[in-house]
Amino acid sequence: MAGSLAASAFFPGPGASPAASAKTSKNMAGELPENLSVRGIVAKPGAPSGNMQVKAQAQALPKVNGTKVNHKNMSTDSEEAIPYSAPKTFYNQLPDWSMLLAAVTTIFLAAEKQWTLLDWKPKKPDMLVDTFGFGRIIQDGLVFRQNFLIRSYEIGADRTASIETLMNHLQETALNHVKTAGLLGDGFGATPEMSKRNLIWVVSKIQLLVEQYPSWGDMVQVDTWVAAAGKNGMRRDWHVRDYNSGRTILRATSVWVMMNKNTRRLSKMPDEVRAEIGPYFNGRSAISEEQSEKLAKPGSNSDSDETKQFIRKGLTPRWGDLDVNQHVNNVKYIGWILESAPISILEKHELASMTLDYRKECGRDSVLQSLTTVAGECADGHPNSTIQCDHLLQLESGADIVKAHTEWRPKRAHGGEGNMGFFPAESA
Repeated sequence: MAGSLAASAFFPGPGASPAASAKTSKNMAGELPENLSVRGIVAKPGAPSGNMQVKAQAQALPKVNGTKVNHKNMSTDSEEAIPYSAPKTFYNQLPDWSMLLAAVTTIFLAAEKQWTLLDWKPKKPDMLVDTFGFGRIIQDGLVFRQNFLIRSYEIGADRTASIETLMNHLQETALNHVKTAGLLGDGFGATPEMSKRNLIWVVSKIQLLVEQYPSWGDMVQVDTWVAAAGKNGMRRDWHVRDYNSGRTILRATSVWVMMNKNTRRLSKMPDEVRAEIGPYFNGRSAISEEQSEKLAKPGSNSDSDETKQFIRKGLTPRWGDLDVNQHVNNVKYIGWILESAPISILEKHELASMTLDYRKECGRDSVLQSLTTVAGECADGHPNSTIQCDHLLQLESGADIVKAHTEWRPKRAHGGEGNMGFFPAESA
């Protein structure tokens, strides 16, 4: 119907003259003509007509108390009817724009109604809350949650996300937590009070347990929170799940301390900083069985014939390895640690757990070496074969940068569509 109205507005019937059918002015009493709408748009006549008859020398008479008054002493008897034909002008050929506007409006309203009837809403309401992946604070402001989609460039040869990818997700949520809470100062994750005192956060220890590895296209959900760690430290935990199934992917805990950005020395936590972050402390722990004993150096337990040591020298930081605090990002250390791991382990096993003990920061001009000591044998195809390794990343001058301990399990089969269905569910 809307289409026919629009067509009739563009193509009027023969003999119709809309402009000529309207009176050109109000009468002196202020009344509108019958065929003139309140918007001043000339309405179409009921039937097409030919020439119009107008009265010559006629003038509308004003009304006084309801009686017409002739102020020019002119008699209506002398009026003569003469034929008149409206000239054909460009304006007379234009369509009735009010009809066209009504037709277009009707079309748009119909389209809008059909669109609202479509089932366009996602099945999970949580996706609306974090549409752009910026994350949000939940559970009374004590937990920060953010979702990540595993990209094609974040997976390795075995079609699963690398451990560096998952560690980058942990670091990203930690920084976004501080930012979303309104505590981000000028430094890299530093609060306003920390920025005033030239203090920055540095990690001293990280422990993580990997239950499974996501694949390309999987959505992971990362929860993170903070707690006190002694008098001058802060603990940060993470729990990573598969977004669709809720199964645990990774659990991690870490300890952070403060360093003076100018002197590069560790600092106590000021009371002002504690007052900033204290309201966000959460006593919950992601890992109950935390590694508390000191990590052994590679080669310190090399009495057994089964122990083998591997070394990789000449590792140097690139410009892209530095963060805004002008030292190597802690995630980069993981890649250097695994540089000395034997390729047979990397091909047939996957990392099940890792504990990192950071001893010293690494700068741009540092030259490092990576050492790995393997305890146990890599039994090809044996389902119960596990491997434990001790790692050391140190400057070639001898100073220790990072000590680490890793445990490896045989790789599980991963399908092309992901590996989330191969593992039993775990309670959060």
